[in-house]
Amino acid sequence: MRLLKSRLTKSLMVAGVAGLMTVTSVAQAAGDLTRRPQKLPDLVMGSDDSDYYMSQKEYQLETGKAYKLAIISNGQKEYAMVAPDFFASIYLRKVEAGGMEIKAVSLTELEFEDAAEAEIYFVPVKAGEFEFEMEGLEKKGMSGVFVVK
Repeated sequence: MRLLKSRLTKSLMVAGVAGLMTVTSVAQAAGDLTRRPQKLPDLVMGSDDSDYYMSQKEYQLETGKAYKLAIISNGQKEYAMVAPDFFASIYLRKVEAGGMEIKAVSLTELEFEDAAEAEIYFVPVKAGEFEFEMEGLEKKGMSGVFVVK
């Protein structure tokens, strides 16, 4: 009986140490990817030359990588960025705008009535091509695509 208890105790100790080593190595390897976002080129709407200027028409992204995107309006027009399929396919960490940090589950649109800037911090979780546009100004060329691989 003692021999059985001794073997059982050793087996449990070995299993416990192995489990602890596995958890520790996973924790050290993983980390929080949302804390080190890659900065994307700013999306600027409007310029001195044209109210319908948009600095970027395409963004190349990868699932599982964290990104930070600054969206900037020069204030010459009202702009409302809509991207329903894209917003539904990302993990949204936060939005920073006007000296505030906004934590939300999802976005519907980002509306700029005056000159302003908003930064969105996100991680794409679904691959595909997702269109974005400035609502009502698509025919003026104010649309683009997020390509997520």
